[in-house]
Amino acid sequence: MDYTDNSELRTLLADSLCEKQGSYIIEELFSRFPVTNELMDVTEQELIQIKGIGKGKARQIIALLKLAKSFVVPSNNNTVIRSPSDVFELIEPDVRYLQKEHFICLFLNTKNHLIFKEVISIGSLNSAIVHPREVFRAAIKRCSASIIAVHNHPSGDPQPSSEDIEMTKRLVEAGSIIGIELLDHLIIGGHRFYSLKENSLM
Repeated sequence: MDYTDNSELRTLLADSLCEKQGSYIIEELFSRFPVTNELMDVTEQELIQIKGIGKGKARQIIALLKLAKSFVVPSNNNTVIRSPSDVFELIEPDVRYLQKEHFICLFLNTKNHLIFKEVISIGSLNSAIVHPREVFRAAIKRCSASIIAVHNHPSGDPQPSSEDIEMTKRLVEAGSIIGIELLDHLIIGGHRFYSLKENSLM
């Protein structure tokens, strides 16, 4: 995802903050910080000077911007995913303050080096709706050998719902047909994680 054009960043912020594209907060953010790099480095103190943004929302915006910045992984990236803990350490700081479920995929090469990470969908407070075609379309585009799915539970409880388990099974089946393995599905909540692979749920 390329943020030299800020239209996608506008969409991410608006959807995650439950704001309309032309709302005061969204327009004021891009008015005060018209250059994307400036917005990416905004501070909590700068944000709370905007009407309608308190400390909580400022932290949420900063978390979203960190997540957006992490979309673009350098081609010489040496991040290797060896365990669920590696995934947790990579993703948890970016989703800590998010108030809606974000479904994120890590795309890996044959040696488990991270090629790219991308938010596939944004759900509601307690639901991250995603279809296998969206996941594997992105995986094929990135020439991935395998993928790891991650989503957050804003409630703070990382235990999977029956829908989470069913969605994981569908992703495993689709990956088996396409030839791109789903290595794991992590749920992050309350500074903890739940690995469906470790718990034999996939």
